[in-house]
Amino acid sequence: MKNRSQFVCQQCGAVYAKWMGQCTNCNAWNSLVEQVSESSSGGKSAISKGQASGKKLDFVKLKTIVPSDSKARLLTEFPDLNIVLGGGILMGSVSLLAGQPGIGKSTLLMQICAEISKNHDVLYISGEESAGQVKLRAERLGANSERLNFAASTSGNDIAKTIESGEFDLVIVDSIQTLMMDEISSAPGTVSQVTNCGNLIIRAAKATDTAVVIVGHVTKDGTLAGPKVLEHLVDVVLNFEGDRYGGFKTVRAVKNRFGSTNEVAIFEMIESGLREVQNPSAALLAERTNTDGSVILATLEGNRPILVEIQALATPSNFGYPKRTASGFDLNRLNLLIAVLERRTKLKLSDKDIFINVVGGIKLSDSAADLAICMAIASAVAGRKLGEEYVVFGEVGLGGEIRSAFRADQRIAEAKKLGFSHAIGPSTIHDKFVIPVKDLRETLIRYVK
Repeated sequence: MKNRSQFVCQQCGAVYAKWMGQCTNCNAWNSLVEQVSESSSGGKSAISKGQASGKKLDFVKLKTIVPSDSKARLLTEFPDLNIVLGGGILMGSVSLLAGQPGIGKSTLLMQICAEISKNHDVLYISGEESAGQVKLRAERLGANSERLNFAASTSGNDIAKTIESGEFDLVIVDSIQTLMMDEISSAPGTVSQVTNCGNLIIRAAKATDTAVVIVGHVTKDGTLAGPKVLEHLVDVVLNFEGDRYGGFKTVRAVKNRFGSTNEVAIFEMIESGLREVQNPSAALLAERTNTDGSVILATLEGNRPILVEIQALATPSNFGYPKRTASGFDLNRLNLLIAVLERRTKLKLSDKDIFINVVGGIKLSDSAADLAICMAIASAVAGRKLGEEYVVFGEVGLGGEIRSAFRADQRIAEAKKLGFSHAIGPSTIHDKFVIPVKDLRETLIRYVK
């Protein structure tokens, strides 16, 4: 057995024989870390001879296999989160929960443990906090079941062995970036440690039909830290998003082998923990005052329709280069819409700083938000209001045309439920509630008064 050093990129996992300042695979700077690898000449000679060292697989008829969806699911106390998971946490599944530090991942998992431990054996494993810290959180959240257990460990080998015992129905691992294997010399959180510890835990979970939830860290730009292979290995990837200092927080599945990825659970943090928001539209509009630059958007969070307030502010620019700032909306999309407004209408925006805010900490990825953004900017620049009885939705093309919106019927139903009289939307929608519009310029002239 021969030991040698290699350099592994911590962003993409690419391996190099010598250190370099930049990874040529993902272009990340200073991401190469030295690790010790083991190689043997015996394995290499076997490969060169073209000989297979394995054995014939045992196989069964496909029609005799029991589908995994027919297995029991562990239900949490949050109905919307159960829907996001496809009906609850499936036995034998491995889920990965990622989110910003301090957003409430540990709080959410402790509340899940508190509910499931009423009828099942649950183990909470922490590699970041002491037993005393976890106990204080458990007391605050009312997690005092006799079947809820705790262990503190950073050993991937020990955690996998504990899961293999089959004593628990649900195991929480907080977090994968703190784990390490004795056989690997690199530090916790490196590509090799995360990948191998993840593989160990997943194999143990599948072998004993144990449900496992793993906590994952995120990078500065909000993406899941560590190798992308970890997301491919697990069954469910959940993103916990929102403002950790206030506003609503959302949990959505970006990958789900057992359910839809179009569902979303919306939470708010209170003194006793996280609470699901049953009517987010009413909560978001409760403090609204109808001023210039304020427009109500009928949008979608997953499959759920939500009415949110779009606020715009336009001020004269003191410098030659106007500033554009967006909170909860893509800045590149905002710059594109401003260009369309300048080219297709008579608005002059090149000498104005423009600020956009989506109230409530909601992050919009809905293309139908374009029309509401444009109307909010026009309202702020002209100093005119949009009537309180209108909600707005529709995509804006580069020619200034208003295009169709996805699931318009759900948006309309939500607006009717909250007492709005009309919706300004694409002309392709045939509903008396909707005022059809085709062109951005004509829309601004008629309704921004």
